[in-house]
Amino acid sequence: MAAEMRARIMAGDLLPGTQLPSTAHLVTEFGVSNTTVQKALAVLKAEGYLTSRQGKGVFVRDRQPFRVEIGAYFPPTPGGYSYELLEVAEVPAPSAVAAAFNMEAGDRVLLRRRLLRHAGRPVEIERSYYPLEMAGGTELAGSQRIPGGAPRVLASLGYELQYLVDAVSSRMPTNEEIDLLALPEVPVIRQFRVAYTHEDRPVEVSILVKGSHLYELVYRLPV
Repeated sequence: MAAEMRARIMAGDLLPGTQLPSTAHLVTEFGVSNTTVQKALAVLKAEGYLTSRQGKGVFVRDRQPFRVEIGAYFPPTPGGYSYELLEVAEVPAPSAVAAAFNMEAGDRVLLRRRLLRHAGRPVEIERSYYPLEMAGGTELAGSQRIPGGAPRVLASLGYELQYLVDAVSSRMPTNEEIDLLALPEVPVIRQFRVAYTHEDRPVEVSILVKGSHLYELVYRLPV
């Protein structure tokens, strides 16, 4: 029952703000007990799909799914995207990052960790890694925001980005992700992104994490 109602909400068949039918109606529609209906509604409330209004009933969440356009960088705009820089550090490369850079696991890389917001709401945690021989001593190693983002800096160094490769998966969130993204009990979408130059050289590896309950990824691909 929860899966069916979740699918209806995500498909737009149950619009934001719509009041659900009575419990008796749901019992009849799904052919389940009252207890099952209450359990299903509790699951969807915990996931952020439904809300209760005292004395009025149960309603579909007011917030529309946020469609995240896939791109290398989102320029900050008033009322739009904004970035909070959480950390800049030299760290040992995680195994998957090292493999993408064709280096040894544990080799030192530069990490920039940021929180992306849209209209003030947390949208995504971004961890971007760069080879030290490329990024050390540049704006990427600084603790300030970078006008034009990392793509501008990389281009100025002779590493203009040509294409991105995303590997998309899902998993349950860490405690840090729950806190930073204000997540209910839902999985997160994880994008493992490698950015390449025209010489097919990997120059940036990013791990992007966002909640799965309110976000859609939008890809524009040439045909």
